Amino acid sequence: MIQNLMKVFANFSTPLIADACIRLNVPLRIASSGIKPIRFGSYLAGKVLPVKHYGSVDVFIKAMKEADTGDVLVIDNEGRMDEGCIGDLTVLEAKASSVAGIIVWGCHRDTKELDRIGFPVFSYGSYPAGPIRSDSIYESTEARFENIEIGKDDAVFADDDGVIFVPLSKVNETLAVAEEISQTERYQAEMISKGIKLYDQLEFDEYLARQREDSGYTFRQHLRKIGGSIEE
Repeated sequence: MIQNLMKVFANFSTPLIADACIRLNVPLRIASSGIKPIRFGSYLAGKVLPVKHYGSVDVFIKAMKEADTGDVLVIDNEGRMDEGCIGDLTVLEAKASSVAGIIVWGCHRDTKELDRIGFPVFSYGSYPAGPIRSDSIYESTEARFENIEIGKDDAVFADDDGVIFVPLSKVNETLAVAEEISQTERYQAEMISKGIKLYDQLEFDEYLARQREDSGYTFRQHLRKIGGSIEE
């Protein structure tokens, strides 16, 4: 399943992945809010191809040369908002290298061209100038995304709701649980459309009665007891 993450993820969302992680006790490794795709409706899923930016695009070209088909280039630019570290040429190179998409902890530029290209790119915003620095380079197979350590043993999922990282070893299990949650929510939505409100579906009277007896009884415990969804 890992080899076809983009195809599989088309039927899911980052909220479902996050809920599945919570249910499985997989640590939540989510980028802070504000990261968005260039094109609304874009999504990404694949093995992380990490790279740390030092002020020059050569590190991207080198990383993409070594990429596996479907990898997602995840760029650590330390969240800098004073430079657009990727533009149209880098994106075109990524597309030609069979990379699935790009996620930047920082900014992009050439927004008009990137929109025309239509390649999945996620960043925290745009900035017209490219880097004017050139820091010292050291070899590293890992990068950071805010306070999250990421590497080639991670997968990443991204859509309009945000970006979440999951260990490759937990991906299949996470997707299986996400499918269970999705099916439950679809059924609950169908019941609402038929006039059966969540109050009744989730046996809310029973929950309130149990909580009066036991103040430590949580709604999440109740949902898991009856096999419901809506929160994890």
